[in-house]
Amino acid sequence: MAYTTIDDATIYFSTTLYTGNGQQNRAVTIDGTGMQPNMLWIKSRSLGEGHVLADSVRGATKRVIPNSSDAEATSATNIASFTSTGFTVANGGVDGAVNQNNATYCSWAWKTDTSFTNDASGTGIGTIDSTGSFSNDSGLSVVTYTGTGSNGTIKHGLNSVPKIVFWKRLDNAAGAVNWIVQSTILGNQTKLVLNNTEAVSTNSSFSQTNNWTNALLDLKNYEGQNASNGTYVAYCFAEKQGFSRVGTYIGNGNADGTFAYTGFRPAFVVIKKAIGGTENWYMVDNKRNAFNIVNEFIKPNTGNAANTTSGTFNFFSNGFKNTASGGGQNESGHTYLYMAFAENPFVTSTGIPTNAR
Repeated sequence: MAYTTIDDATIYFSTTLYTGNGQQNRAVTIDGTGMQPNMLWIKSRSLGEGHVLADSVRGATKRVIPNSSDAEATSATNIASFTSTGFTVANGGVDGAVNQNNATYCSWAWKTDTSFTNDASGTGIGTIDSTGSFSNDSGLSVVTYTGTGSNGTIKHGLNSVPKIVFWKRLDNAAGAVNWIVQSTILGNQTKLVLNNTEAVSTNSSFSQTNNWTNALLDLKNYEGQNASNGTYVAYCFAEKQGFSRVGTYIGNGNADGTFAYTGFRPAFVVIKKAIGGTENWYMVDNKRNAFNIVNEFIKPNTGNAANTTSGTFNFFSNGFKNTASGGGQNESGHTYLYMAFAENPFVTSTGIPTNAR
């Protein structure tokens, strides 16, 4: 059985829905524990507006856009601040990406516990200075650094090897640079791109995932990860039993789709066809569809409004299952990467099993 140390997942992750009011300093309380987020992702469900992502290391007003290769921008008309129970939006203006009157929105929030500054040339570790915030309980770290253009390593803050890392170049010296997504389970020096539909690719200049450790991430000289004087953010996720899981499954091409075991009832799942062709990314959660079938999806690589289909997923007490046969989620024989976070663990730390939906 999948026991856990996190009985209440909303301490570290929560999905929150809200409706925009078109006003400045709109306060949103995160569902559950009302946490102060360290990583916050917002997307309009009803409007064709871009995604917005901010974190506490760079600052709430410094946004990056998951569906775009654009550099970081500072905008007080998007996310304005993080609060003890959530966040505020549209400080100094109104932005359709976060708070247009009567538009509907979805936010996904993660929490870390501890900040760090690593002086690689002094008492720190690795070869490249880094600054960040991490939680070894939740398995998340947010790390910023300046690239060197040479082989090196950066401290990620966690005490376990990240299973998946999302990288973004922040400066605009090289123009637009794609997001890079790497996972230890896709093979060494492979990558996906968050802002497009590319299948997995391999290149000797990508970070060597085989060399990631419980303290450091490997860097080569790829412009999306380590160009000289480039500035970067890396969102690192390690698996935590009963709370988070990164895995793959093979599609079977029918409505009675492949079951993916997570060890918890999912609250949030991101899926991408990794091997076998180009397809969109998909995001589903337990708030937009409170009961099965889970069929309202958002695509991280586009600014499109949320959409529904005749059947996408079912969430169970210990995993999820596809109920669609399309290429985006379940084409026969093709490999899909997923990242999932819990609503409830399959079994709590005191031995209490969770219910199905």
